[in-house]
Amino acid sequence: MEQLASLIAATLSAGTPLLLAGIGLLINERSGILNLGAEGMMLIAAAAGFAVGFHTGSATAGLIAGAVAGVLFSLIFSGLAIGLVTNQYATGLALTLFGAGLSAFAGLAYVGKTVPFQTNFAIPGLSEIPFFGTALFKLHPMVYLALLLTGVVAWVLARTRLGLTIRAVGESPESAHAIGFPVRGIRVGTVAFGGACCGLAGAYLSLIYTPLWVEGMVAGRGWIALALTTFATWKPWRVALGAYLFGSVTMIQFALQAEGVEIASQLLSMLPYIATIVVLALVSRNPAFIRLNMPASLGKPFHP
Repeated sequence: MEQLASLIAATLSAGTPLLLAGIGLLINERSGILNLGAEGMMLIAAAAGFAVGFHTGSATAGLIAGAVAGVLFSLIFSGLAIGLVTNQYATGLALTLFGAGLSAFAGLAYVGKTVPFQTNFAIPGLSEIPFFGTALFKLHPMVYLALLLTGVVAWVLARTRLGLTIRAVGESPESAHAIGFPVRGIRVGTVAFGGACCGLAGAYLSLIYTPLWVEGMVAGRGWIALALTTFATWKPWRVALGAYLFGSVTMIQFALQAEGVEIASQLLSMLPYIATIVVLALVSRNPAFIRLNMPASLGKPFHP
């Protein structure tokens, strides 16, 4: 039972960066913007967050720095894809390549170093409960914040005027513009929000989850987060389900290795990505269902 409790806790921790990035990208896509630069934003934020956390000795400062780096990087994307109406796919890919190179260069001085603060947390009293204490109440506050953010985003999209406006812009920006909504401004705001979420996800990886700096440490999680939005058919709580599903697959490989299962480590490392491909293949079997839920203007440029 203790092993199961530890596996649940590890799954929640591993799924948190995917959930943070996935929720941010979902808001982007509900407004009609497809940002393929998530991997690059997470890498830049991981480097910036680690550098600030390392020098200040504060995880909070590092997480804030990561969020700010994600926002600044997303504004580059906004300026190109929304301001200059460049191709969203090409712009996002260029952002990922740029982020990978810049983070590798900026992080050279920190390779192999670890953060100078404690990353273990426990909720007094609750953490002592058998099984549930280990599984649910010895996690970093960012794990709970990610779940809270998911609930807030789900409520905003479903119950508020702001959510209705974002969805309207994603479905028909021309109609939204015709009735007076600032379509470009709304899209810039959603991209900035997505950048902040990806920034938090990247900083969480380098400050809390790992916690050290290694070049390319995001390791494809930005792409998995992008796949999550399709897997979830653009529904926030389904993003959470998918994030923890992929988190469990990641943790199972370590559990199998710990049990001495005779499988090549390279094959075990492939599990999360194989799961992504399988899930997308299954979801794509019903294209009509995807079209029904996908924002109609996703990836399409808007000319006022």
